[in-house]
Amino acid sequence: MSTNGSAPQWFVDALAAPVETGKVEAAGATIAYRAWGEAGQPGIVLVHGGMAHSGWWDHIGPQLARGRRVVALDLSGHGDSDHRDHYDLETWSAEILVAAEGGGIVGPPVLVGHSMGGIVSFAASHLYGDRLAGVAIIDSPIRDVSPEELEMQAKALNSSRPPRIYPSADDAVARFRLVPPQDHAESYVLDHIARGSLKDVEGGVAWKFDRRRVGRQAARSFEGMRPKCRVAYFRCEYGIISDALYERMIEQFGPDALLVDLPASGHHPMIDQPLAVVAAVRTLLGAWGR
Repeated sequence: MSTNGSAPQWFVDALAAPVETGKVEAAGATIAYRAWGEAGQPGIVLVHGGMAHSGWWDHIGPQLARGRRVVALDLSGHGDSDHRDHYDLETWSAEILVAAEGGGIVGPPVLVGHSMGGIVSFAASHLYGDRLAGVAIIDSPIRDVSPEELEMQAKALNSSRPPRIYPSADDAVARFRLVPPQDHAESYVLDHIARGSLKDVEGGVAWKFDRRRVGRQAARSFEGMRPKCRVAYFRCEYGIISDALYERMIEQFGPDALLVDLPASGHHPMIDQPLAVVAAVRTLLGAWGR
């Protein structure tokens, strides 16, 4: 729960909504997830970005759960899921499908992925599109490297250094930064996400993500990938997608892709424009449901 007293009531209510947590096994690793809504319903899977975790969706997921099951997973190397010696798009894509089934979604799910999570979701649309109802991608640089991956690669180069240990959660939260940085972020969302990014270790707390190995390794080319299900793309007005890259991605998505601009949002819209994200995803699900 966010400790920021300025949080609006909708945010407080979202964090107070009933949530289930669970774990599934995928390719030899334990994958953690949280879920909202009634199990045994059609649903959606929320896929976080690099160095993030399922808690980034805590204020979003409950608002999408009316009449459907919503599952947010921790990709391996993130959150409360196991770490691996190697990470790749194929394995992460498979984890999404295992979490969808284990988390109580019936039938093909819709994937909603942010940044690196959107890249993984796009790969899943190519690899497993016949098992998906659609993929929605939020400000992900398909055919390019996400900013989180660049940051993780830099951290991996310094992996010989011991992980940073902070004496308290407050000390760590004070050092929490978005990658890439953005001018505006709702403080109550940022505080909640930062505190959920920490784990207790000897001597204090540390960040949960696998700083030694996480990040795409031997990433396959995206040029040959084509989605085998419906695709929607949400581009953030102040995000990281250049016009030239956007044109290349649109061509790859195909003529039937739904393209949406999220106004006044940075690369992390669930942090600076969370209700706009909820409205956009609700609208998409309604349109695709018909």
